[in-house]
Parts: sequence; C-alpha cells; structure tokens
Amino acid sequence: MKVFIFLLSVSFWLTTPLKASETEPVLLVVGDSLSAAYGIDTDKSWVALLRERLSDDNTPDWQVVNASISGETTEGGLARLPGLLAQHQPDLVIIELGGNDGLRGHPLPSIRANLEQMIQMTLTDARILLVGIELPPNYGPRYTRAFADIYRELAEAYQVDLLPFFLEGVYDADAMMQADGLHPTEAAQPQLLENIWPYLKPLLTSANLSARL
Repeated sequence: MKVFIFLLSVSFWLTTPLKASETEPVLLVVGDSLSAAYGIDTDKSWVALLRERLSDDNTPDWQVVNASISGETTEGGLARLPGLLAQHQPDLVIIELGGNDGLRGHPLPSIRANLEQMIQMTLTDARILLVGIELPPNYGPRYTRAFADIYRELAEAYQVDLLPFFLEGVYDADAMMQADGLHPTEAAQPQLLENIWPYLKPLLTSANLSARL
C-alpha cells in the first residue's frame, strides 16, 4: 500500500504543471518585429542582449521568454495573450505592440481597446512595461499625435510603467535602420536595450522580490 501511494504521488507530481516563477521569475516579451529580430541574427537582438545583461547583472535567475512575432498587431497579440499568460505565468510582461496597427492605418479606438484589454488581463498577476512607438510624420499630425497619446493615456489610467518611444536615437540614424526604413539593424540593438533598460531595471527588482514572497 505504501508503495502504491508513493507511486501515485510521483505520478501526480510529474503530471502537474509547475508555475515557472516558483523556480525563477519570468519576463515575457510580447512584441512585433522590433522585438522579434526581423532581418537580423536572433542572437544579436536586444532581447538576446537583455538575457546576457541579466546574467552579468547579478540577476541570473530571470527566465526571459520572447513571444514576439514579426508583423504582429494588437489584435493578434490580444488573441495570443491568454495562452501565453497561462503557459508561462509571467511576473513581468513587456507589451511592445501597436506599430503595425498604426502603419496600416487601423482605427485608433480599436488599437486602444486591444492594448487596454491586454493590460487588464495582465495586471491581475504581473507587472507591465508598456513600450510606446511613434509613427512617421507622413501619417499626418492628427493621427500621429492621437496614436502616441494612446500609450500615455493607458499608462496613466492603469498606473503602468511606460517607455514613451522605443526607437529614440535609432529611427533617424541611417546606420541604425534597415533599407526599408522601418526595422532597426543589428547595430541598433544595443541602443534599443539602452532605451528600455532604465524603465525595465526597477521592475525587474520589484517583480523579482514579489516572486520570492
């Protein structure tokens, strides 16, 4: 009987999914081509550089999961998010979406609603860093201003941290952008990491502490 109970216990343990952050905190990146290493070596992307920095910054226990997809929109991100949250159970989520929506001229209320729902479902169990993007001026001042305001207004409404413009210092430097003028080069990846790091580092510390409580 004791052997039978032991075997049942082992079987239950092997088949019961464990929350990843029970062993280490999880950082989930949900983004588009800016985070999916479009056109460059994945090992040279800013997410890969982030993993290296975390290993060298006395925080080696963070698991970084990059769920970014080139061409992703806020609608697609919203559709995928419940499954990603259930699978990875992250302690911190970077939401880097909206650029493709804006470039395709999607309705602003739809973009806002999608991002808002993503924030709402994530805030239940994780911290958030919302990553903003700005559109080229040829989209017109009214649309571009209203687009940028979406990130600021949502960050204020839900008290989440915001990086206002991910491509600062990159978008206007020829060596930093690929021939299409939309995607950063491999040389730009360290700058992207430097852009996000001041906003991300405090969250890594606070989320890490929360995961250990």
